[in-house]
Amino acid sequence: MDRLQAMRIFAQVVESGGFAPAAKLLHMSAPSVTRAVAQLEDSIGTRLLVRTTRSMKLTSAGEGYAADCRRILAEISEAEANAAGSYTQPAGVLTVTAPVLFGRIHVLPVILDFLRLYQNMQVKTVFVDRVTNLVEEGLDVAVRIAALPDSGLIARRVGSIRQVLCASPDYLAAFGEPQTPEDLRHHRFIGREGLFGQAEWLFGRARNIRVPINASLICNTNDTAIAAAVAGVGLSRFQSYQVADDIKAGRLKIVLAEYEREPVPIHLVHGEGHMVSARVRAFMDFAARHLQRQANASTPQEASF
Repeated sequence: MDRLQAMRIFAQVVESGGFAPAAKLLHMSAPSVTRAVAQLEDSIGTRLLVRTTRSMKLTSAGEGYAADCRRILAEISEAEANAAGSYTQPAGVLTVTAPVLFGRIHVLPVILDFLRLYQNMQVKTVFVDRVTNLVEEGLDVAVRIAALPDSGLIARRVGSIRQVLCASPDYLAAFGEPQTPEDLRHHRFIGREGLFGQAEWLFGRARNIRVPINASLICNTNDTAIAAAVAGVGLSRFQSYQVADDIKAGRLKIVLAEYEREPVPIHLVHGEGHMVSARVRAFMDFAARHLQRQANASTPQEASF
């Protein structure tokens, strides 16, 4: 068996999570798939997979080789599509990652419109609330909500997100609406693990105003913290897109808007360098236009979600 076919089989085993499901998708017998991977390991000279009767996992060498296989096979697919004259009509598989809630609200509609336009494309979503590694995890395009450090990624800014402090109208009626950050010492707070779970919050753009936070409730998910704020438990801080519907419906009210920090930039990024594939280029252009339009429609002065 040639090396390229063996790589395809190995990549499918990793993608499917086992030899039997990979064999079914490849229309091969399970023993044939097992032999192909074993021959590949022999030719490379290292173990790629650790197998037991009930499970299978990649070795450290296998993890790196799997990532290389995905990249090489994608480049070959792209080259074949280009040679066939389909460069302007992208095809193949594209993997897009974004934070969970932003992905569901803003990125998924873009993907659905993209698939309607490019019917030869297949998109996989990886919506997770953590920083992903595009190269190691085999991801094509990512939405980053943060100031970007220097890296080899190619980035395109599509808008920004405000960090807003809000509470329910019932809570504000009972405890009063703060007029300055100093007023917050008289209030109750909903904390959150992660971004807004610190012992103090910063306010202001020209100078830092530090406010100690002693939360009466600490939530591990955004949805829980939002529900608690709507229920009148206290003040909490969110990214603006997370509570946009609740603000619009009057369930929450933003306070101390004039003391907000600088908006957080949103970028689309990819790791293919300037020799970008047709499918990544098409999605970057398409998604950038649509996300920028959404941001400008919300708040034209800051292009914010």
